[in-house]
Amino acid sequence: MTYVENTKKVGVGLSGLGRLNLDWLRQFAQVEPKAGMLQKLRGGFLLIVGYLLSPLCWWNDLFFNLPIAYLFGYVCSLFSPSLLLPGSVIGYWLSNIAGILLMQLGVVDVLQRPKEQNLKKDLLFGLASSTIYTIVILALIQFKIINLPIL
Repeated sequence: MTYVENTKKVGVGLSGLGRLNLDWLRQFAQVEPKAGMLQKLRGGFLLIVGYLLSPLCWWNDLFFNLPIAYLFGYVCSLFSPSLLLPGSVIGYWLSNIAGILLMQLGVVDVLQRPKEQNLKKDLLFGLASSTIYTIVILALIQFKIINLPIL
């Protein structure tokens, strides 16, 4: 028996009391506790995976983003060998965008905000922040502040 059915029974049983309005209880009981818990677990998982892919995690590049970027560059180099480095940069950029978007989706699931998501706004924010981060990394490489091993 669901919470909604229980609430209806309680409402029918207490309807003789007159002034008691249980509409707020019915609205609250429409979400099953298990569904809410699964949504929070999914949100937590998305948040962790997103954090590991995002530019907010400083140590993730060695274990996650660079292998993903290299794999993307390698797939691009199958079409033309000169596409390895540009493909790797684009793969790195895309993995950071995916991380930011996954974090945003995870936070929404965990906090259960009733407000609808604005996917366009989230995507633009992810694109802008990842682009800025990638430009900073490329500038550090260009000015020889960060040394790269030969690919």
